[in-house]
Amino acid sequence: MGKILFLWALVSLFISCQRQQTAQSSPTGAVEEFNLDTVPKSVAVNDKTRAILNEWPEYNTMAASVESVYRAENEEDLILVIEDIIEHQKLLEESVYPETFDTPPIKSRQRVLKTYILKVKAALENRTELTVPVTDMIVAYNSMRLQFNVIVNNNLDSLLILNQ
Repeated sequence: MGKILFLWALVSLFISCQRQQTAQSSPTGAVEEFNLDTVPKSVAVNDKTRAILNEWPEYNTMAASVESVYRAENEEDLILVIEDIIEHQKLLEESVYPETFDTPPIKSRQRVLKTYILKVKAALENRTELTVPVTDMIVAYNSMRLQFNVIVNNNLDSLLILNQ
Protein backbone atom coordinates (compact mmCIF):
# COMPACT_ATOMS: atom_id res chain seq x y z
CA MET A 1 0.00 0.00 0.00
CA GLY A 2 2.86 2.35 0.80
CA LYS A 3 4.44 1.74 -2.60
CA ILE A 4 1.19 2.64 -4.35
CA LEU A 5 0.86 5.91 -2.39
CA PHE A 6 4.49 6.76 -3.10
CA LEU A 7 4.01 6.05 -6.82
CA TRP A 8 0.79 8.10 -6.90
CA ALA A 9 2.52 11.07 -5.19
CA LEU A 10 5.45 10.84 -7.61
CA VAL A 11 3.12 10.85 -10.66
CA SER A 12 1.12 13.76 -9.23
CA LEU A 13 4.29 15.75 -8.64
CA PHE A 14 5.53 15.04 -12.15
CA ILE A 15 2.22 16.10 -13.72
CA SER A 16 2.00 19.32 -11.69
CA CYS A 17 5.61 20.26 -12.50
CA GLN A 18 4.94 19.62 -16.19
CA ARG A 19 1.95 22.02 -16.15
CA GLN A 20 3.98 24.78 -14.47
CA GLN A 21 6.80 24.38 -16.94
CA THR A 22 4.50 24.75 -19.96
CA ALA A 23 2.82 27.76 -18.37
CA GLN A 24 6.17 29.45 -17.81
CA SER A 25 7.44 28.73 -21.31
CA SER A 26 4.45 30.35 -23.06
CA PRO A 27 5.24 33.90 -24.21
CA THR A 28 2.59 35.83 -22.25
CA GLY A 29 4.51 39.11 -22.53
CA ALA A 30 5.03 38.95 -26.27
CA VAL A 31 3.57 41.90 -28.14
CA GLU A 32 2.37 41.54 -31.67
CA GLU A 33 3.90 43.88 -34.20
CA PHE A 34 2.15 47.26 -34.22
CA ASN A 35 0.54 47.78 -37.63
CA LEU A 36 -0.44 51.30 -38.70
CA ASP A 37 -2.03 50.11 -41.94
CA THR A 38 -5.30 49.25 -40.21
CA VAL A 39 -5.49 52.48 -38.18
CA PRO A 40 -7.92 54.97 -39.78
CA LYS A 41 -6.62 58.35 -40.92
CA SER A 42 -7.64 61.56 -39.16
CA VAL A 43 -10.77 63.27 -40.38
CA ALA A 44 -10.25 66.72 -41.87
CA VAL A 45 -12.14 69.69 -40.49
CA ASN A 46 -13.69 72.33 -42.72
CA ASP A 47 -12.35 75.86 -43.13
CA LYS A 48 -14.73 77.55 -40.68
CA THR A 49 -13.88 74.99 -38.01
CA ARG A 50 -10.17 75.28 -38.76
CA ALA A 51 -10.36 79.07 -38.23
CA ILE A 52 -11.81 78.57 -34.73
CA LEU A 53 -9.43 75.73 -33.84
CA ASN A 54 -6.37 77.77 -34.88
CA GLU A 55 -7.16 80.17 -32.03
CA TRP A 56 -7.14 77.31 -29.49
CA PRO A 57 -3.43 76.50 -28.87
CA GLU A 58 -4.08 73.67 -26.38
CA TYR A 59 -6.13 71.80 -28.96
CA ASN A 60 -3.51 72.35 -31.65
CA THR A 61 -0.74 70.87 -29.51
CA MET A 62 -2.88 67.85 -28.64
CA ALA A 63 -3.85 67.38 -32.30
CA ALA A 64 -0.17 67.45 -33.28
CA SER A 65 0.52 64.80 -30.63
CA VAL A 66 -2.27 62.58 -31.92
CA GLU A 67 -0.98 62.96 -35.48
CA SER A 68 2.43 61.75 -34.28
CA VAL A 69 0.87 58.30 -33.66
CA TYR A 70 1.19 57.73 -37.40
CA ARG A 71 4.95 58.30 -37.19
CA ALA A 72 5.49 55.77 -34.39
CA GLU A 73 7.58 52.91 -35.70
CA ASN A 74 7.63 50.63 -32.65
CA GLU A 75 6.18 50.23 -29.18
CA GLU A 76 8.83 52.44 -27.55
CA ASP A 77 7.94 55.32 -29.88
CA LEU A 78 4.26 54.75 -29.16
CA ILE A 79 4.88 54.87 -25.40
CA LEU A 80 6.48 58.30 -25.76
CA VAL A 81 3.70 59.52 -28.03
CA ILE A 82 0.95 58.33 -25.67
CA GLU A 83 2.63 60.00 -22.68
CA ASP A 84 2.79 63.22 -24.70
CA ILE A 85 -0.88 62.90 -25.71
CA ILE A 86 -1.89 62.36 -22.07
CA GLU A 87 -0.07 65.53 -20.98
CA HIS A 88 -1.60 67.61 -23.79
CA GLN A 89 -5.04 66.14 -23.18
CA LYS A 90 -4.86 67.22 -19.53
CA LEU A 91 -3.91 70.74 -20.61
CA LEU A 92 -6.78 70.76 -23.11
CA GLU A 93 -9.20 69.64 -20.42
CA GLU A 94 -8.14 72.51 -18.15
CA SER A 95 -8.02 75.13 -20.92
CA VAL A 96 -10.62 77.73 -21.77
CA TYR A 97 -12.73 76.41 -24.62
CA PRO A 98 -13.73 78.68 -27.49
CA GLU A 99 -17.31 79.81 -26.98
CA THR A 100 -18.50 77.82 -29.98
CA PHE A 101 -17.04 74.58 -28.65
CA ASP A 102 -17.84 75.04 -24.96
CA THR A 103 -20.66 72.52 -25.21
CA PRO A 104 -21.47 69.16 -23.63
CA PRO A 105 -21.09 67.20 -26.91
CA ILE A 106 -17.48 68.34 -27.28
CA LYS A 107 -16.59 67.78 -23.63
CA SER A 108 -18.16 64.31 -23.61
CA ARG A 109 -16.25 63.31 -26.74
CA GLN A 110 -13.08 64.57 -25.10
CA ARG A 111 -13.79 62.33 -22.09
CA VAL A 112 -14.31 59.37 -24.42
CA LEU A 113 -11.01 60.20 -26.13
CA LYS A 114 -9.30 60.32 -22.74
CA THR A 115 -10.71 56.87 -21.95
CA TYR A 116 -9.29 55.39 -25.14
CA ILE A 117 -5.94 57.11 -24.64
CA LEU A 118 -5.71 55.44 -21.23
CA LYS A 119 -6.78 52.14 -22.83
CA VAL A 120 -3.80 52.39 -25.21
CA LYS A 121 -1.52 53.20 -22.28
CA ALA A 122 -2.79 50.13 -20.41
CA ALA A 123 -2.22 47.94 -23.48
CA LEU A 124 1.33 49.25 -23.71
CA GLU A 125 2.01 48.61 -20.02
CA ASN A 126 0.49 45.13 -20.14
CA ARG A 127 2.22 44.36 -23.43
CA THR A 128 -0.98 43.23 -25.11
CA GLU A 129 -2.25 43.70 -28.66
CA LEU A 130 -2.16 47.39 -29.70
CA THR A 131 -4.02 47.66 -32.99
CA VAL A 132 -7.54 47.64 -31.55
CA PRO A 133 -6.92 50.20 -28.75
CA VAL A 134 -5.06 52.57 -31.10
CA THR A 135 -7.84 52.25 -33.69
CA ASP A 136 -10.44 52.99 -31.00
CA MET A 137 -8.46 56.05 -29.88
CA ILE A 138 -8.26 57.42 -33.44
CA VAL A 139 -11.98 56.76 -33.98
CA ALA A 140 -12.76 58.71 -30.79
CA TYR A 141 -10.48 61.53 -31.95
CA ASN A 142 -12.21 61.58 -35.35
CA SER A 143 -15.60 61.68 -33.63
CA MET A 144 -14.54 64.78 -31.72
CA ARG A 145 -13.31 66.42 -34.95
CA LEU A 146 -16.58 65.54 -36.73
CA GLN A 147 -18.51 67.06 -33.83
CA PHE A 148 -16.54 70.30 -34.31
CA ASN A 149 -17.78 70.34 -37.92
CA VAL A 150 -21.36 69.59 -36.88
CA ILE A 151 -21.41 72.43 -34.35
CA VAL A 152 -19.94 74.96 -36.76
CA ASN A 153 -22.26 73.92 -39.62
CA ASN A 154 -25.39 73.85 -37.44
CA ASN A 155 -27.76 76.52 -38.76
CA LEU A 156 -30.59 75.87 -36.30
CA ASP A 157 -31.19 78.44 -33.59
CA SER A 158 -31.80 76.45 -30.40
CA LEU A 159 -33.34 79.45 -28.59
CA LEU A 160 -35.92 79.81 -31.35
CA ILE A 161 -36.79 76.13 -31.08
CA LEU A 162 -37.04 76.24 -27.27
CA ASN A 163 -39.26 79.34 -27.27
CA GLN A 164 -41.94 77.80 -29.53
